[in-house]
Amino acid sequence: MRDIAALVDTVRRRYDDACFACGRDNPLGLHLDDFTFDEGVVTARFQPRAEYRGTPGVLHGGVAATALDEVLVWAGILELGLMSVTGTLDLRYRKPVDVTRALTVRAWVEERRGRRLRLAGELTDGAAVLVSASGLYLVTDDVSEQLA
Repeated sequence: MRDIAALVDTVRRRYDDACFACGRDNPLGLHLDDFTFDEGVVTARFQPRAEYRGTPGVLHGGVAATALDEVLVWAGILELGLMSVTGTLDLRYRKPVDVTRALTVRAWVEERRGRRLRLAGELTDGAAVLVSASGLYLVTDDVSEQLA
């Protein structure tokens, strides 16, 4: 069984750990963490801060989109060993997201065609899917050797 925490740490270090969404060295970032990978699904924990709100008490939709975009990329990394960038990202906001609650972000690979990845995911509060996402991502780097 792969040590997912060690793999995530390896990728973070390779890209200098300053990513806005998952970087530990970015004081303004989202600090997505506690990554797991089970049966093709990447899961991460996201604890929003009050500064991430749109309307009072509600997470800004752009912040929700950023969290989902990040974990979709991690699905490509952990499932296929491929770094990618967003080509398109389609979101469906199902319910307002309480900015004070711990959230879970999940993602998986739906399809690969050459340099194109079709990825999907969801942001949940543990009880309900609050935002769902799907997108087309373009492979930029093969990181599989660093993950071996």
